[in-house]
Amino acid sequence: MKLSSLPKTQPLNIVSLFSGCGGLDLGFSQAGFNIIWANEYDKEIWETYEKNYSDTFLDKRDIRTISSEEIPDCIGIIGGPPCQSWSEAGTQRGINDDRGQLFLEYIRILRDKQPLFFLAENVSGMMHKKHNRALNNIITAFEEANYVVNFKLLNALDYNVPQERKRVIFIGYHIDLNKKFDFNLVSKTFNFPTLKDAIWDLQESALPAIAKVRTNGETCLVQNHEYMLGGFSSIYMSRNRVRSWDEPSFTIQAGGRHAPIHPQANKMIHVGKDKWIFDPESFSSYRRLSVRECARIQTFPDDIVFYYKNLNSGYKMIGNAVPVNFSYALAKTIKANLLEQNERKEEQVQATKTKQLSLDLTFL
Repeated sequence: MKLSSLPKTQPLNIVSLFSGCGGLDLGFSQAGFNIIWANEYDKEIWETYEKNYSDTFLDKRDIRTISSEEIPDCIGIIGGPPCQSWSEAGTQRGINDDRGQLFLEYIRILRDKQPLFFLAENVSGMMHKKHNRALNNIITAFEEANYVVNFKLLNALDYNVPQERKRVIFIGYHIDLNKKFDFNLVSKTFNFPTLKDAIWDLQESALPAIAKVRTNGETCLVQNHEYMLGGFSSIYMSRNRVRSWDEPSFTIQAGGRHAPIHPQANKMIHVGKDKWIFDPESFSSYRRLSVRECARIQTFPDDIVFYYKNLNSGYKMIGNAVPVNFSYALAKTIKANLLEQNERKEEQVQATKTKQLSLDLTFL
């Protein structure tokens, strides 16, 4: 893709890998990019993606079986390769795990397609010192694929997202652009959004799940506004899980059992090492955040509907997503960089033409 071929008024065509329920995709769409092709292998997500992003072709195959030639040409590739193997909460096997090696599939396609830019997202556990060698190898692979790479651990809270959520973002520009992404150019939020900003209006309409995890379906007064029932593990009760209305949420995780508690209840009481209890004098009851409340905290608009039969599938796809507002902030900066680069190239071409015309006139 040559710089001079960047369109000014048309959508900028990009490809999405490991798309999940489309948080990253939606942020880029809001910034003016056009996701023309996406890949997601988890069948529990297909209906949600296809019904919410009907203009995007969704390829449902295992990425390892898809040749690069089958993927359309594009100016950018975005995606978040599966992160469980890098997670601080897991075994941290990293690149040695099958899921960790899917990062290499991302690099394979990037190397073959040679778009102008890429963005890859992963969990903060990737920065753990035990993964230093693997991380350096990944950066080297990006560079050998012809990209100038920058990466940084960012907190989504800084980018208009009402939760503490730290993620590693890799952004690379093709060497032909002769530039490096500057994270300082991404607009930050001056006033952090809170739980009150995100979910205050949903207080009265939440429904408990049927038989702990089964969905209420279309009987929800607000789409997906239902919460999982059931007990809380000793791990869950090892720290406070309640944030107040005037605070941002804890990280929305990929599972209902570990969803934060709704801010209507009092904060939990510390009674011993790694042991907390619910306040028996709390004016309001303790319940998990609903699927829709988690989606709001991930900054999905209410017109994005999530389809599932088991509530945990809803929590999982939302918890694995990139917050939409976070994605938008990054996408907006990338777009400005690309258009600025194109304008500079056109100015140089025009200056060369003007100079040549001047020389021609001199010899007349």
